[in-house]
Amino acid sequence: MASVVNSVSYNTNPCLETRRKACGLFSQIPNFVSFSVNKGFTRVLASNPITISSTGSGFTLPNWKSGRNGSEIMELRLNDAFFHMERMVGKGQMPDVAQATQLLYDLCKANKVKKAIIVVEMMVDAGVMPDAASYNFLVNCLCKRGSVGHARLLVEKMENHGYPTNMVAYNTLLRALGKHGHLKQGLQLVDRLIQKGFVPNTFTYSSLLEAAYKKRGVDEAMKLFDGIIAKGGKPNMVTYNVLLNGLCKEGRTDEAIRFFRDLLSKGSNPNVVSYNILLRNLCYERRWEEANELLAEMDGEGRSPSVVTYNILIGALALHGRIEHALEVLDEMIRGNFKANTVSYNHIIACLCEEGNVDLVVKRLDEMIHRHCKPNEGTYNAIALLCNQGKVQEAFSIIQSLGSKQNASTHDFYKSVLLSLCKKGNTYPAFKLLYEMTKVGFTPDSSTYKSLILGLCLDGMLDGAMEIFAFMEENKLGSGSDNFNTLILGFCKAQRTDLALKIFEMMIEKGTKGYMPTEATYSILVEGMIHEKEINLAAYVLKELHRRQVVSRYTVERFVMQYDLEGFSL
Repeated sequence: MASVVNSVSYNTNPCLETRRKACGLFSQIPNFVSFSVNKGFTRVLASNPITISSTGSGFTLPNWKSGRNGSEIMELRLNDAFFHMERMVGKGQMPDVAQATQLLYDLCKANKVKKAIIVVEMMVDAGVMPDAASYNFLVNCLCKRGSVGHARLLVEKMENHGYPTNMVAYNTLLRALGKHGHLKQGLQLVDRLIQKGFVPNTFTYSSLLEAAYKKRGVDEAMKLFDGIIAKGGKPNMVTYNVLLNGLCKEGRTDEAIRFFRDLLSKGSNPNVVSYNILLRNLCYERRWEEANELLAEMDGEGRSPSVVTYNILIGALALHGRIEHALEVLDEMIRGNFKANTVSYNHIIACLCEEGNVDLVVKRLDEMIHRHCKPNEGTYNAIALLCNQGKVQEAFSIIQSLGSKQNASTHDFYKSVLLSLCKKGNTYPAFKLLYEMTKVGFTPDSSTYKSLILGLCLDGMLDGAMEIFAFMEENKLGSGSDNFNTLILGFCKAQRTDLALKIFEMMIEKGTKGYMPTEATYSILVEGMIHEKEINLAAYVLKELHRRQVVSRYTVERFVMQYDLEGFSL
């Protein structure tokens, strides 16, 4: 790796004093590897929020929904609408509420959540409040992406503008904090709600318990549960299911069964979710007889088998190579008037692909599409398993056939397939399929190569990622800064932040070519330190970067909220 890095020809470019100061930060960090990062770089100034005085004059946005289809064209039209709104609001005009709200929704669906946040901010600054549904949708969208810090800042900002406290938004935040194991932040948020006069409910407690078992283990969650009961909390099955799931996640299946039976003896009524939690562990541990006994109990109101129940059985049977039994369960599911979904088929397709049974794969895919189950990332990764069996052309033929049934262009479809594989680190089949794609006229673009870089990094093939990066640079593919950011992100995801900083050094050295670090560059590096448990180091770097005006206060606040940087103050 070092030889690849050192082989790059550097071009020094002494710039402004402020640039040298921020750049030199990483070599001054105590107890950190020194990379002699002492060349110039551009300062990224924090952006100030737009403040306007609305004149009341309305305006309409360009129609981004009409015209030709295709992800790239749609993206251009969305960007046109966004920038038009930005210009007009900047002139003091008020946007059409319905259009602005629809733009917010469509930006979220197009994975442009930061722009959606700006749309809300522009609406508020123009004196137009988004309705509760669109506001909650944005908060939920942020939380699903793992951007809990962004979501918390948005909620705070809206309240500061006079937007009423919204329990739906807060419950969404609590659910996200629970999912990521952020117990301390969850407790702080509940305290804040209590101060505002809200009474915690069972949903609130369930989110806290989930955070507790993910952060400190299920035993600590049990202690918190006892404390909640002592303070008058009234748990329900949602609460109990969190603890049941915690025991199962830790592999303590027998304890989970005892906990489950104890609930029954005390008069509680476990629901289908409770049964599914236990069933999953029993099946994946091959405890088939006990699984059958549990299934026999699932005949009452609220605990009858669901689609999830069938998918658990299909997935476990397929995983353990019992494909005939898995197919029998799928057929029984369909006969029982349950609607099989893509997940139901993905388990079976993956198993058939591992066996190299192409004919049955095609048959089940045809059946899947006939039943209106749309292929997804799981489907493409399942098909890619054929490549490991030496059946690359067969896999590509299947992918081609699926592409012909999509609304998107063939080019966009191939890009999405490659991205799906790379996101899972399945780079070997990705490269094999890419070769087949190029033979039928597909030309990889910069986004395709970026997908490959991230996939190689996730696969631990850092030298390969560097080769792709060098190829992009040599052929002037994509933006130089974006290419560097992609490589830095990949190295951080591979938990090699030390090497990511070497790439950062390269970026600085090539400053004369316009390869300047952006706020995103620094955010990636700080996040890399956090994921490698260098919390104090990340806090120190973040504070210094803000002091040197290369990251905005908003970015700092997002990190503090998302990662609970203790004792951090600006």
